[in-house]
Amino acid sequence: MSDFVIQNGRVIDTALQINEITNVYVSDGCIASIGNPPDGFRQWSLVNASGCIVTPGLIDIHVHAYEYATPLGINVDRTCLAKGVTAVVDAGSAGASTFPGLRKFIAEKSKTRVYSFLHIVQHGLASAGCVMKDSGGECDSLNAIRADECIQTINENRDMIVGVKLRLGTPISNNGQNEEEAYRRALQASRTCGVPLMVHHSMSSIGHGDVGKLSCPGDLRAGDIYTHCFHGHSCSIVDDTGAISKHCLEAKTRGVLFDIGHGQGSFMWSVAEKCIAGGFLPDTISTDLHSGDIHGPAYDLLCVMSKLLHVGMGLEQVIAAVTSTPARAIGKEKEIGSLGVGMNADITILKIEDVLEPLEDCAGEIRTIRKAFTPVAVYVGGQEFPVSSNRAWPNTTSQEICYNRMVQMKADAQNLV
Repeated sequence: MSDFVIQNGRVIDTALQINEITNVYVSDGCIASIGNPPDGFRQWSLVNASGCIVTPGLIDIHVHAYEYATPLGINVDRTCLAKGVTAVVDAGSAGASTFPGLRKFIAEKSKTRVYSFLHIVQHGLASAGCVMKDSGGECDSLNAIRADECIQTINENRDMIVGVKLRLGTPISNNGQNEEEAYRRALQASRTCGVPLMVHHSMSSIGHGDVGKLSCPGDLRAGDIYTHCFHGHSCSIVDDTGAISKHCLEAKTRGVLFDIGHGQGSFMWSVAEKCIAGGFLPDTISTDLHSGDIHGPAYDLLCVMSKLLHVGMGLEQVIAAVTSTPARAIGKEKEIGSLGVGMNADITILKIEDVLEPLEDCAGEIRTIRKAFTPVAVYVGGQEFPVSSNRAWPNTTSQEICYNRMVQMKADAQNLV
């Protein structure tokens, strides 16, 4: 493995509180030094990063990586690593009975680092798609929701499993009858193992803070993760008046993390704009990348980062939300998320390009963005991998599909009233 120095890039490492033009030295797959040459430095290979941003390898804390075994699965090397993402967390594709395949056939064969939120349901998302009206899903039977097996599998695989995953939604829980019990068992498993619970909360019968009942995020603890935080469906954190739920504000204050989880239906420009304007920033930026959104509206992590930059997050805030914060959230800050000396040399080099492009949200609403992140180079453990700088967006077909889907969902909601 060659030694090299990345020269003259704007290094942004929020874990180390670095934001300056400097050099990064890499030796034997690890970070050897930032700024001054390390002891014993000779003439190493040079990588010119002038005009670029150099960050720790990007982390996508919410993807679906179980390719071929689940309907949502994608190839993370093609869709994530090629866009500068060096580590992903699969969000519940596997449960206790299907996790061995995720490890053997995905994590062990991928160049991208793959971690996992283990689904509380034994089979994970082996047959479940997105949460849509009358779709059915993984929580339709309580027989498959086994906290004991979830706990055992986590304890046997702590190198890879970093938390528990649950989707709360009426259509995937026997018309809501199983939601509270599934939630209770997921809370039990995460607390027993001392790992975070990531909860999808959309079109659910469980409220944000119902008195005397389980609520979400009301019953989440510090370190738990509320994903899809900027969706506009029922259970949105923004009400009809544009106010942010007091229960969500309280949860954020006590340390619950709010994650974007863009996905196919969980990011609305209007919700994001209201939240950012109100000072309610997401803690982590993720894609919920899967087979239904890689051609829009999520596309890739750089696209979602560009959207959050557009609605008013600062550059350092965006970088923190895809590096140091997700690394801490999953308890892997000693492995990934920073360029500290001795850390794995997982490095992403980016440019911010001036553009003028229409970009859709999950409802087909358009905003014209003016800045876009583009990958220049990516390294995992000091090894360089090819990047794809061609953007798949804007995609007018995706914009039309998103708009039509939202119109139909609104019509369905009216028919239920």
